[in-house]
Amino acid sequence: MVRVSDLEEGFAQFVGATPLPTFDSHPWAGAQKLTDARIAIVSTAGLHRRSDARFQGGAGDYRIIPGDVEPGDLLMSHVSVNFDRSGFQQDLNVAFPLGLLHGMAEEGAIGSVGAWHYSFMGATDPTAMREGADEVAKLLKEDNVTAALLVPV
Repeated sequence: MVRVSDLEEGFAQFVGATPLPTFDSHPWAGAQKLTDARIAIVSTAGLHRRSDARFQGGAGDYRIIPGDVEPGDLLMSHVSVNFDRSGFQQDLNVAFPLGLLHGMAEEGAIGSVGAWHYSFMGATDPTAMREGADEVAKLLKEDNVTAALLVPV
């Protein structure tokens, strides 16, 4: 990930001027023991299965990724030219630590792994993700997920 100060001036100004959402409330939920938690991944790596549509730049939609997906079935259609994909290409867990979560569940460090996980396209105006984020929240609840591992890429 590059620093804003390393970006071309015009792009740095665009990033700095991007409005961020504000919220009227700041809800907080108490945490449960990780050994009881059902955890799912929510990423902004632009990941999708080979059979899914590629992400388009600036889109606020998401892709559903099954918990038993084969690593070789995942592609990254992240649009940022500044993003280094070499780590992801060598080890999926760098951007989508599904294998690590399954290992933690097997060891008893966490309760279980969600049946479904979600990926958005990073470098998108957050307000464009609002509808998709609301949908993902409902899907997580339906899967009895009690904690989400947010992986910003």
